[in-house]
Amino acid sequence: MKTDLITSLYVFMLAGFIGFEVIRRVSPLLHTPLMSLTNALDAIAVVGAILLAGEHKSTLSTVLGTIAIVAATSNVVGGFFITDRMLKMFKASRSPKP
Repeated sequence: MKTDLITSLYVFMLAGFIGFEVIRRVSPLLHTPLMSLTNALDAIAVVGAILLAGEHKSTLSTVLGTIAIVAATSNVVGGFFITDRMLKMFKASRSPKP
């Protein structure tokens, strides 16, 4: 059990480092499409968290799954709001004709 935890933490650390390096090198013009992709990945995390919480293997896994559902769902919703605001910035402002 301890080996599984250490292996999982190692994979999490590597994924976090690689994700940070990939996102850091993205040009500002690609941030809106990247945000949309991130929202899709977070939606996959919501499904995984629902599966984890629904297994009821232990109280800890159910609690962590529920926390993961709340965190990933708030991330998806917030990401869509931010993406919407960014897209509104690129729309041309229309001035009324006299």
